[in-house]
Amino acid sequence: MQELRSHVELISKINGIPRAYVLLYKPGSEPNECALQNVSEAAESIEDVLVMKANVAEVRDIHPHYPVQTVPSLLVFENGKFTNVIKGCNENKYYKTLFENGAFASITGDGKSFKHVTVYTTPTCSWCNTLKTYLRTSRIPFTEVDVSRDQHAAEELVRKTGQQGVPQTDIEGTVVVGFDKKRINELLGITT
Repeated sequence: MQELRSHVELISKINGIPRAYVLLYKPGSEPNECALQNVSEAAESIEDVLVMKANVAEVRDIHPHYPVQTVPSLLVFENGKFTNVIKGCNENKYYKTLFENGAFASITGDGKSFKHVTVYTTPTCSWCNTLKTYLRTSRIPFTEVDVSRDQHAAEELVRKTGQQGVPQTDIEGTVVVGFDKKRINELLGITT
């Protein structure tokens, strides 16, 4: 994982890159050490994905450019543009899946344009797992947000949709509540 020293360096590194990630962290607390370890391990196991890190105690000009109030936070960039922030420490498996989806999206090379898909889940939701498995099987890259770990995302989702249940899937701004396979297929162009 590359260490960043400035926002200018970040912008120069993500220019022309299909998908990149930046972990903002501050050493010394359990959540930050957890995120640093899990992101590092996941990044080592995946090729063709740019994953960087920045210690906010030393690099103070990155986080003010993004909606980051606390660390650890993982910034997601697609084609040089900021698209998402994933807060807190997640399991190694979560980051590995996130990076694998990013690698898949960047190496397809078939000219197919992928829609931005975000799946809001909780660890105990069986329909969430069914939905994620379906998207992976259909080779649809997505970003997962665990609303049980991200109170801000949970509140924003309720404001946006009026629904508290999961899964909820945001496909280019259209939200599908539950695992509505027909509607998801329609929005993503999946033919079965």
